[in-house]
Amino acid sequence: MTPWPVVTLVMVLAVAPALPGIATRTRAFLTGRRGMPVLQLYRDLAKLLRKNVVYSETTTTVFRIGPIITLATAVVAATLLPLDGHAALLSFSGDLVAFAGLLGLGRFALVLAGLDTGSSFEGMGASREVTVSAFAEPVLFLCFTVLVLATGELSLAGMLGERLAAVWVLTLPSLALTAVALFMLALAETSRVPVDDPGTHLELTMIHEVIVLDHSGPELAMILFASALKLALFGALVVSLLMPRALLAPPLAALILLGGLVAMAVGVGIVEASMARLRMNRLPQFLVAAGALAVVGVILLLR
Repeated sequence: MTPWPVVTLVMVLAVAPALPGIATRTRAFLTGRRGMPVLQLYRDLAKLLRKNVVYSETTTTVFRIGPIITLATAVVAATLLPLDGHAALLSFSGDLVAFAGLLGLGRFALVLAGLDTGSSFEGMGASREVTVSAFAEPVLFLCFTVLVLATGELSLAGMLGERLAAVWVLTLPSLALTAVALFMLALAETSRVPVDDPGTHLELTMIHEVIVLDHSGPELAMILFASALKLALFGALVVSLLMPRALLAPPLAALILLGGLVAMAVGVGIVEASMARLRMNRLPQFLVAAGALAVVGVILLLR
């Protein structure tokens, strides 16, 4: 195997913390505000890594290992994607289920960590987080169903590799709908507007931020980095659907991925600048709409 899958993975890990900054800066620019620097998350991570961790007397080992599992599952999930457009570091038939399962396990570990504090407030946030997950995970499998039908492959490397490039023109309508569904899903999975607002601390509107309130130091840094990496992973999926890179040289494929990730972050910022956060009872409708787009993509392939 060529070293390009490793090189591209390292590039994605290095660029991931910049994506939330690009999204936030785009939102600030469009709303007439100055906004924080694009590289602010890098500074925050460096500062958090130098700080000590503070634990509540009620927490147990579950609270301590939650951030570790969350970050580890995101990194392992990244190894299942053919980030260079050709091959993945880990690939096997049915690894799409492992990809979804890893992201779900990371969320589950973080929810348990929030519940382990014994706080009713964090319990409320955990309940909301699981509710969003219950609607988001079926959408992800519907998107993968479109790829399976379009390519006949059962591995992510196969679905997003040369086979996708070969059928891309014929299946473009379905792939475009799936890309939109994945973009909407990315907003939910990474707690962005209109599903959640990472900048709010209002009790009635918080979801993800609630279950990380008690985390500090390096453990909070792990959670923040994992969230940024998940945005990069969904961005990589969207880029792979809209711009298959299996027939391109690995260096060019990596540059296209980098440009696509930046465009993904800008798109998130545009959505956040043009929409308000949805009310809690509207979140299922948002995710069902994303699922409906993927279902239409499936129907188009079954005709």
